[in-house]
Amino acid sequence: MAIKGILFDKDGTLLDYYATWMPANREAALTIAEGDENIGQRLLLAGGYDPREDRIRTGSALAAGSNWEIAQCWSLALNGHRYHKPVEAILKVIDEIFERNGRDSASPVTDLVPFLASLKREGFVLGVATNDSKKGAIRSLGRFGVIEMFDFLAGYDSGYGAKPGPGLVQGFCRSTGLDATDVMVVGDNLHDIEMGRAANAGVVVGVLTGTSLREELEDHADHVLESIVGLESLLIGVQD
Repeated sequence: MAIKGILFDKDGTLLDYYATWMPANREAALTIAEGDENIGQRLLLAGGYDPREDRIRTGSALAAGSNWEIAQCWSLALNGHRYHKPVEAILKVIDEIFERNGRDSASPVTDLVPFLASLKREGFVLGVATNDSKKGAIRSLGRFGVIEMFDFLAGYDSGYGAKPGPGLVQGFCRSTGLDATDVMVVGDNLHDIEMGRAANAGVVVGVLTGTSLREELEDHADHVLESIVGLESLLIGVQD
């Protein structure tokens, strides 16, 4: 097997999930709840927040869903309540807050410029596939000066569908001319792993800088790393 392309998830993979997104999750929930902290907490719980463990459950809407799926979840959670809003109205709030906070609070798991530059020097084609919006992805990654290092960048709204479907991997392959078996998919959540499997990606890698525990990934991914920093050594091992 010869890996030629690497398709990264964004949140929890390139960016530390909790440092980047918990402030945005809380602000969005409280805004939709019109300042009512109890209702804001209800929304966070519905989205997958576990207050006992102070973490987001893997596979939940906040962990792996698109902005649209989070909006659907929260609209349903408010059904029959005086704060209820249609999905489209909630989505507008989420998109606005996530785009702003994704830019202002984004915290990379490593210094992305030298990390990605090293992969580019080795000849790898690089991409980003996120369940965030494309605009949000550009804003959150753009502050680190790495947008031009990616040959492909797509969100849930880019026309390829959302995870865990195979469309984002297929879009990466069409855009770059690679076969799916030439691609390594790297992500922090089961949605990323399932996306890679559905697209027949060559290697699927889980990382622990997001919302998933090792035991939640290791039965599904080919490899589980502490972070993307371990990719350099892994790539040596998986190449023919």
